Amino acid sequence: MRVLVTGGAGFVGSHFCDRLLAEGHGVIVMDNLITGNPLNLAHLAGHGEFDFVRYDVSNFIFVPGPVQAVVHLASPASPNPASPYGYPQLPIQTLKAGALGTHNALGVARACQARFLLASTSEIYGNPESHPQAESYWGRVDPIGPRSVYDEAKRFAEAITMAYHRTHGIDTRIARIFNTYGPRMRRDDGRAVPNFITQALAGHPLTVYGDGSQTRSFCYIDDLIEGLYRLLLSDVHEPVNLGNPDEITIRTLAEATNRIAGNRAGVVFHPERRDASDPDRRQPDIGRALRELGWSPTIDLETGLARTIEDFRKSS
Repeated sequence: MRVLVTGGAGFVGSHFCDRLLAEGHGVIVMDNLITGNPLNLAHLAGHGEFDFVRYDVSNFIFVPGPVQAVVHLASPASPNPASPYGYPQLPIQTLKAGALGTHNALGVARACQARFLLASTSEIYGNPESHPQAESYWGRVDPIGPRSVYDEAKRFAEAITMAYHRTHGIDTRIARIFNTYGPRMRRDDGRAVPNFITQALAGHPLTVYGDGSQTRSFCYIDDLIEGLYRLLLSDVHEPVNLGNPDEITIRTLAEATNRIAGNRAGVVFHPERRDASDPDRRQPDIGRALRELGWSPTIDLETGLARTIEDFRKSS
């Protein structure tokens, strides 16, 4: 296939480009680089089946020649207001990527009669009352809070994707991606894994907000890419959760990071700073992915953290 990947210079996007090229597909990346990193794609320079276009997909998209698949990954993703790459710092761009960007990417899929894969998020579930979160759960989302620019952009993106599927017969797929980590994450991303690793490698105490009892489920990037690729090749049109169902506390993550990095500085606890819409617990129900795609994660947290820490060491 010839595949258009929006947001392909990002953490997830660049790894997906690697997988597509390894499978023999051609790749065109569109990315305006407001959160993407061109270094993530530097190793692909000169590859005969790879092209990069610096472009904002919230504008009309035209791709010359045939396209057999469109993968829409473009969006800021970090919830940290202190990060220059987070959606709290880029609220309008985030809404435009989810709304206008998805509309334009679907337009390419319709014009080319291509299959379409939307990268959605576990954040469409909001601060859930249902646990673990299955695709049948409609969510509990604050539509005007500080996180709403990301949550509602993705909810709209899912709605318009299904509208194009039902109205125009576009061959669509929707991946609801849960917390993912691995090489190529930005050090200043603001999320727990890069924060902890950066502090640990500097020999500093790891900063945990609150008592560390809030939970997340962390999926290593290679596992996520396998799930995304299987979904792209599938005939599944309903949303599919992709994430690791092993739920751990943030404190456990911090302690594991210190142990693997060899950091003896420990953990320090600061007053909780989360808003009411920040979920207390997050865990995917991956039953649909297992049934429809034959997919489940295979890389445990210890292995994934060790690989990620080694990548951070090399790039320091």
